[in-house]
Amino acid sequence: MRITVNGIDLACQADGPEDGPVLVLAHTLATSRAMWRQQVPHFARRYRVVSYDLRGHGESAAPDYPYSLEMLAEDVIGILDGLGVERPAIFLGISIGGMIGQALALRHPERFRAIILSNTISRTPPEGQAMWEQRIEAIRKDGIEGQVQPTLERWLSPEFRARDPETTKWVADLIRATPATGFIGCARAIQKLDFTDQLERVTLPTLVIAGEKDPGATVAAAQAIHDKIKGSQLAVIPGCHHQTPIEAPEAFNGAVDTFLSKLT
Repeated sequence: MRITVNGIDLACQADGPEDGPVLVLAHTLATSRAMWRQQVPHFARRYRVVSYDLRGHGESAAPDYPYSLEMLAEDVIGILDGLGVERPAIFLGISIGGMIGQALALRHPERFRAIILSNTISRTPPEGQAMWEQRIEAIRKDGIEGQVQPTLERWLSPEFRARDPETTKWVADLIRATPATGFIGCARAIQKLDFTDQLERVTLPTLVIAGEKDPGATVAAAQAIHDKIKGSQLAVIPGCHHQTPIEAPEAFNGAVDTFLSKLT
């Protein structure tokens, strides 16, 4: 379905029992809600799973201007409002989705029961800002294709890519399908990420998930978030790079299940 939110059309879907607790899934940069193919059927047995395409991705509109994490967070609130969700939801976001989760926990804590922050960071350092500038310029010059292989190498371990070339190709096609305007718009939001010093204000039950070998959103970055959010839990998925829900779906889903089972 499509919902008009903050002046643009966003694509989303809702799976699972209509009266179940609402679980919102927010994907990584350069994929779409399709990346949750191992999670939606699993969690929809109990939860009303709302998955959506971030602005600039999948079937959502891709306006050509810089986005902000606050803007992306308001998109989530707009989707919940558009779907008529009044009770507090659970939010699960990976990578930029986890950055959006931090923004939501700070801006709209009353709308959520808990947040799950997977493979993400809470601040983009100066060298990271420069790196994103280089990627933006490369995409403007040569398009998305040049980002596919290096992104796969950051996202999926060499062992997984060798073991499952079919899924690796599927992920490559998700990256390849991302509009340049959407990638650049979200990259601008990531460049300005700076939540670390605010995270002590987060009081929602929180699970932080990291991939043991994630080269970008490192275990140390996850630990920093965990240390700032009082009472949060930390789960490290062994052997994984950045795309833990794809590389190790059983371990990822199990970590989320364990956390959700303890919510009151």
